[in-house]
Amino acid sequence: MKKKNASFLAKLLQLCVDLKAQKAGKLLQAYILRTCHFSNIYLINRLIELYSRCGDTAAAHNLFNLMPVRNLFSYQPILDSYCKANDLWSAHDIFSHMAERNTLCWNLMIGALSRNGYKGMALEWFYRMRMGGLVPTRFTLAIVLSACGSLGDVVCGRECHGVAIKLALDGNVYVGNALLGMYMKCESVSEAAVVFRGLRECNEVSFTVMMEGLVEANLVNEAFGMFILMHRNGLTDSVSISSVLSVCSKFVVENDYVGRNLHNLHGKQIHGLALKLGFERDLHVNNSLLDMYAKHSNMESAEMLFNTMFEVNVVSWNVMIAGYGQQYNMGTVLEYIELMQMRGFKPDEVTNVNMVAACVKSGDIDTGRRIFDCISSPSLTCWNAMLSGYSQNEYHHDAVVLFKEMQFRNMRPDRTTFAIILISCAEMGLLEGGKQIHAILLKTEHYADPYVANGLICIYSKCGKLDVAKRIFGEVPQSDIVCWNSMLAGLSLHSLETEAFIFFKQMLGKGMPPTEFSYAIIIKCCSSLTSLSQGKQVQGLILKNGYGSDVYIGTSLIDLYCRCGEVDGAKLFFDMMPCKNTVTWNEMIHGYAHNGHGYEAVTLFENMVQAGIRPDSVTFVSVLTACSHSGLVDTGVKIFNIMHQEYRIKPLKDHYTCIIDSLGRAGRFSEIEVLIGNMDCKDDPILWEVLLGSCRVHSNVKLARRAAEELFRLNPNNSAPYALLVNMYSSLDRWDDVKYVGAIMNKQQITKEPGYSLV
Repeated sequence: MKKKNASFLAKLLQLCVDLKAQKAGKLLQAYILRTCHFSNIYLINRLIELYSRCGDTAAAHNLFNLMPVRNLFSYQPILDSYCKANDLWSAHDIFSHMAERNTLCWNLMIGALSRNGYKGMALEWFYRMRMGGLVPTRFTLAIVLSACGSLGDVVCGRECHGVAIKLALDGNVYVGNALLGMYMKCESVSEAAVVFRGLRECNEVSFTVMMEGLVEANLVNEAFGMFILMHRNGLTDSVSISSVLSVCSKFVVENDYVGRNLHNLHGKQIHGLALKLGFERDLHVNNSLLDMYAKHSNMESAEMLFNTMFEVNVVSWNVMIAGYGQQYNMGTVLEYIELMQMRGFKPDEVTNVNMVAACVKSGDIDTGRRIFDCISSPSLTCWNAMLSGYSQNEYHHDAVVLFKEMQFRNMRPDRTTFAIILISCAEMGLLEGGKQIHAILLKTEHYADPYVANGLICIYSKCGKLDVAKRIFGEVPQSDIVCWNSMLAGLSLHSLETEAFIFFKQMLGKGMPPTEFSYAIIIKCCSSLTSLSQGKQVQGLILKNGYGSDVYIGTSLIDLYCRCGEVDGAKLFFDMMPCKNTVTWNEMIHGYAHNGHGYEAVTLFENMVQAGIRPDSVTFVSVLTACSHSGLVDTGVKIFNIMHQEYRIKPLKDHYTCIIDSLGRAGRFSEIEVLIGNMDCKDDPILWEVLLGSCRVHSNVKLARRAAEELFRLNPNNSAPYALLVNMYSSLDRWDDVKYVGAIMNKQQITKEPGYSLV
């Protein structure tokens, strides 16, 4: 009778386990205790399993402790309970007391370790399991392969792949998907493709993992092709639609104009497919569509979709706010914030970050800071957004002050924080601040991060501590191209061009492919050395690596040819450039001016205007210099007049210096006097020195005295204006004036610096 009763109780308990009926289970536990069934291990195991399934770990553990005798199935549910609660300490304690362990127990421990970030330890436990003679299941392999992917340990992943093949589990879709994920995370696309082709059965996860991996590998067309194949197999779901939309969103900024339009077209096609498949009410799909349109700056389509959505959430509002912020449309951003709150949606951390970022991008730093200050507990992302805003808008002092405040509020910086603040310190030349941050970094795990190391290299190289910068560069375990470029820039900044060339050769020797910035720096070094032969070698490398059409590199090459006197070569390269910006035109005009080709400089300036390129302040300095050096006085005056009449560019001291030099060479001093009366920059010594030199040539004593008096006022100890006056008076045989100037020099104790030969 008792045996029959125990069987009936077991069935009731199994039903409670299946239904997670904890209250009913407690009633049965009371009955078991009253009827002396507590010695029945099977019944107590079912009770422990019930409490574990219901998440009542304490009740399960209390019952476990009361058991007089335990077996494997007594330990298993309590272990499962602790693993699900992520209580690794208690789980390990239970596991260590088990007399015997099966594959399920090992799976629970390995899974818990991996889930809690102990990926390396999870792999160690997998090896211990194998050494114990236990055969892994598909669940074991899936957990371990996921850990290998997260660690980027492709060697261990391949070993697990071999185990899967040996156990004939490589064709299992569950293990196959884990293999795909592992190879894609380890950037081994070709091996992932082999696994994909070998799968006997593919599901939505298989295609989605492949698609996302191809996106990460920048194989955009292949990712779209994978989506098409998935659709043809009838496996298109909301997750895959969202994944392929992320492809369109991700590459909008990184690709050229044609690429952007192509991805925009793909996005619209996928939008049509989503409607056709009946996903118009799917919130996740709609939010992905919003994000795609916003990142393409197509806010008209985004707003149309947003207004017709059946359901919106905070994510939807955040996407719209970020989209308008990207377009610097602060008015609409503020309207959306107000509407969001009116409709009962509370702004979250992402909203705050988007608001701060929108202000930063539009240059409204003050509003961004007010929003930031209104956030009671800003997240690290929010701090970084504000710091980035200060740094990008060159408010470096404010960035340093905010970083200090961050320390006082016990907000721990990350790699992004350190990189931003180091750049600000570098721009300010704040070496002591950089050293303090360096000291903090030595105690953190971020010291070896290339992103942070780049900031340290920048500050030490800009502050002239190149030995320290080199040491930091050598300590980075895997220095990226940004670190190499920072070292190159530091050497170039301190006129160590030869050393920069050696460094550039080392960079090529180690297989580090140069970027546009690398080439621009090294061409600048060639220009400083006026070494056209080396420049042509670098140019050959540029053309070989496909950077010949880059506008910045092209501009640097024009400067190189012009500095080396090869103006015709520079013009030939200029004409061949497919894309030119204002700086390119300015460089070519300046090259003509520098080499005495005034007519060509003026003609090129006129071509620039006819091509619809708006000249800037630097353009006018270059063309006015050309007019001055070539005696094109009237042309120079005409260009000077249209600068502020047509282009509304206020003349600066450099413009005045050029036009005064031009007029002075021609002896047109009455026009110079009119200019001097109208100009604001009367405290520029170079301007008065130029005028004094012209007066000496043309013997204009009256204006020369005025120029000299202005120079005496600006720098009384400078002997140059005294010497120019003496030379002018002596050439006119005005010896009394020569004595008067000499007396003033003696009184002021000013001595003329003796000349010396540069040979």
